[in-house]
Amino acid sequence: MASTVIGHGIIIEGEITADDEVVIQGTVRGRITGHEAVVVEQGAVVEADVSAASIVVGGHITGNVTVHDRIDLQTGGRLVGDVKAARITIADGASFKGNVDMEV
Repeated sequence: MASTVIGHGIIIEGEITADDEVVIQGTVRGRITGHEAVVVEQGAVVEADVSAASIVVGGHITGNVTVHDRIDLQTGGRLVGDVKAARITIADGASFKGNVDMEV
């Protein structure tokens, strides 16, 4: 499986649609639609609605997320927005503010 990497120092404003895994290390504003995993690494900032098969949050997401499988908030990860997912894990030291709908 290939990955699309949005590196440190890169800022994207607009809509991203990807068939492969998306790894975000920089900043994205707009909308992200991934058919595989979306990984928001530590230090990354996402100000967007995100839809994907799974999401890993090590950085910050501000926006609503829809996940077909699971979302993992890692230690230091922050999510402000509503979550629609079959499963959610929130690690000790993660931050979440919003509502959860687990009826996917």
